[in-house]
Amino acid sequence: MAAAAGTRLVSLGGKGSSLTSSAVFEVASGIARVAIDSSALSGSSSKSSSTFNFSVSIPPYFTPEESRASLILLLNKVLHSFSSSSPVEAQLLQLIEQDVISSDFKLEGVVSENASLFDYSIAAVDGVSALIDHLSSALLAVADAVAAISCEALRADVSPFNLIDSGDGSSAKDDVAVAAYFKVFFNGSKLVNSAKKPVESAVAEIPSVHRNFREIARLLHSKTRVQLNSGFRAGSSKAMATALSSLALSLWNLGDISFHRVELIVANSIFDKDLTSRLSKMLDTKCPRADSLEELCSSSQAALRKKDYLMFLHKVYELLDMVRKVVAWEGVSAFIALEASEFVEKNLGENGSINVSSSADGTKIDKKSEKKKKLQLGKGTNALVQFFKERFLGGNTKYDLDKFAEDFHLLLNPIDSGFGELLKKVREIVESNESRRVPKIPKGTRDFAKEQMSLREKAFSIIGEVFKRHGATALDTPAFELRETLMGKYGEDSKLIYDLADQGGELCSLRYDLTVPFARFVAMNGLTSFKRYQIAKVYRRDNPSRGRYREFYQCDFDIAGQFEKMGPDFEVIKILMELLNELDIGDYEVKLNHRKLLDGMLAICGVPQVKFRTICSSIDKLDKQTFEQIKKEMVEEKGLTEETADKIGTFVKQRGSPMDLFYELKQEGSELLKNSDAVLALNELEILFKALEKSKCDDKVIFDLSLARGLDYYTGVIFEAVFKGTTQVGSIAAGGRYDNLIGMFGTKQVPAVGISLGIERVFTIMEQLQKDKNQEIRATETQILVSILGDDLSLGAELVSQLWDAKLKAEFMINKRVMKHIDRAIESRIPFMVIVGEREMNEGIVKLKDVAAATEHEVPRSGLVEELQRRLNSVST
Repeated sequence: MAAAAGTRLVSLGGKGSSLTSSAVFEVASGIARVAIDSSALSGSSSKSSSTFNFSVSIPPYFTPEESRASLILLLNKVLHSFSSSSPVEAQLLQLIEQDVISSDFKLEGVVSENASLFDYSIAAVDGVSALIDHLSSALLAVADAVAAISCEALRADVSPFNLIDSGDGSSAKDDVAVAAYFKVFFNGSKLVNSAKKPVESAVAEIPSVHRNFREIARLLHSKTRVQLNSGFRAGSSKAMATALSSLALSLWNLGDISFHRVELIVANSIFDKDLTSRLSKMLDTKCPRADSLEELCSSSQAALRKKDYLMFLHKVYELLDMVRKVVAWEGVSAFIALEASEFVEKNLGENGSINVSSSADGTKIDKKSEKKKKLQLGKGTNALVQFFKERFLGGNTKYDLDKFAEDFHLLLNPIDSGFGELLKKVREIVESNESRRVPKIPKGTRDFAKEQMSLREKAFSIIGEVFKRHGATALDTPAFELRETLMGKYGEDSKLIYDLADQGGELCSLRYDLTVPFARFVAMNGLTSFKRYQIAKVYRRDNPSRGRYREFYQCDFDIAGQFEKMGPDFEVIKILMELLNELDIGDYEVKLNHRKLLDGMLAICGVPQVKFRTICSSIDKLDKQTFEQIKKEMVEEKGLTEETADKIGTFVKQRGSPMDLFYELKQEGSELLKNSDAVLALNELEILFKALEKSKCDDKVIFDLSLARGLDYYTGVIFEAVFKGTTQVGSIAAGGRYDNLIGMFGTKQVPAVGISLGIERVFTIMEQLQKDKNQEIRATETQILVSILGDDLSLGAELVSQLWDAKLKAEFMINKRVMKHIDRAIESRIPFMVIVGEREMNEGIVKLKDVAAATEHEVPRSGLVEELQRRLNSVST
């Protein structure tokens, strides 16, 4: 098809215009034409320019679609970069509209002196990436739909789709969502699970393979969308190629299991021998085989290793087309198996046509047998099969196998007009079927049910009271900050910051912790003294695991300002212990160290100062790894000598009682006394340890020289609380002094120290303790259930409103059966019931039932509130 054949226009060069993958695909495929926005031709560029001859060499292996896509991107960059006097735009537009594009041509005109903006290779990478992005998205839905039909045709055991979420943030949760998507098609099926055969791997792998392809395709779409509307940037080709490398492997897996399902369908379906032979020959000659997919995938990876990015992209583009063909053949085979398996023996017409309206003995199929056959399929797959029949067969009684296969392949090609109808049909099935897809939440996040929320509210109340006891005021800051505010504050952990898409001219990121926003607030408002607490969610682009989340609460307490030496440090550590004691989680210890002591130690060991922070990050892993593992990292990855690493080991292995280890480190002849930073740290620690000893809370503190805390902003005392019970959660709280952080945001250096409680891990411990003790958590605080035995809502409204007005916690229920009310009270652990039936209503009384004691008393309605208040007060006291 000629590129100029399309009627839809894609405008380039306009102000605020953006280019999409679908637009690039439509122009490259001839579905649409390019139109240059008039504003792009009338404006003038502020860039300096000169006459410049530029030769472009399109790889000879590029398809016309790939060549056009490359030129579209080149034209788009030209329109946003060069002056209106250049004839380059017209030359490129003419090339795009040609059927055949020469691989070598020259462009001439007034262009910018910055010739790198005219980099064809980057335009080619972006253009072909856009084609791959669009075709991958198109393949997503049809691959799922065809796989569902195959499962029906195979009478497959789909038990692998009955996945249970592991709850630990693993990819199994994503498999659950994909499996639920497929169940939409199988709803009501009498075919799947009917063959009673072992689970085939080509079926069992569908949830994970399709989920992986979906995730990678969506990631590619996000990257491509940004790249299409950005300037030519150094390194962008490598970045796109890296994303496409994962897609190539995912495509190979998708095509591989699709091909093996084709083989299973042909081998297991009850076809007529002639039909089976004919279909097998077609597959042998026309369907790409699994080894061909593997070979093409391998050659793409080889091109990538050679950094031949254009060849790599071309191979991925070829692989994508090859996988689409495999999926199409899977659809052909599955459709024939479903529509012909019961009546195909005498069904071959002349030239191999299939008679789809006759049974095996040549008689017409009656309505009953047709209805029965429909009921065998799932509602979703049956709707798809009917769609295919209407599109391909129409009113014909015979259909040629070759033409059917050809038409089916066309339908699965996004260029075909019917492709949109197919996608629409798939969406209709998913959205209208009774068995809707199970929604999911992102990895590393959690929902909290009523019992969990009750526990959390109790804990937050305790924490808030402790913070207020120490004179802190509450503060709240935005969930996201300017990216520049957060970057450079967290050392190696900066890679875990969640960046947000630019939605309004500012680059923003979700807050990584509450300390940096606090420092920004203090500096922005010119404060020199501030004691605050904050309980809020923070976000980390971490690898989710049990007890480790991407969204979680932190509970922070910070003191900023000039105070007596080590006074604030002592107070935040005391607060930490009060929190853990009052939350009653069990045994714990607080590891404590000093950043300047670490710096002095590293200097003594011969570590260059520029490596202090990165070595601290390694040391900080000693609670999870052996010293030998840490030593290997410091030597092989961070460039220390083995002698230096061993010397570090002699220090960081020391831990013990605060004052005992302090005296040992400060004894005469200690190497630490030769370093000024270490001496300063030891003097401060002496003041702190004595204060902790006098407050009788030093028994929980361990002086640990391996504690490093990887965050860059710490300058003094650092500490970390570790739970010592059976529930393995790691660190549950941490903090330290950060005297220079606030000064990064303003003109004043305001010293500060703070503590952060990892409340999610504390909740994990509390929930486990309740399970161990068989304690039930009451989700509500309801004190009274107003029970109306009948259907008089107005009476219930009158009574319960009296209780609400008296600030009592009450619910009401309208039901004629008294046991329904009692069951509700027992289930919700509501202590009192107010029961009103016909007799009570006539006599102006109520029955007041003590649910736990199983006793009842009649009370005048006029005295109900006073009686309830008296009983509730006596219970509370």
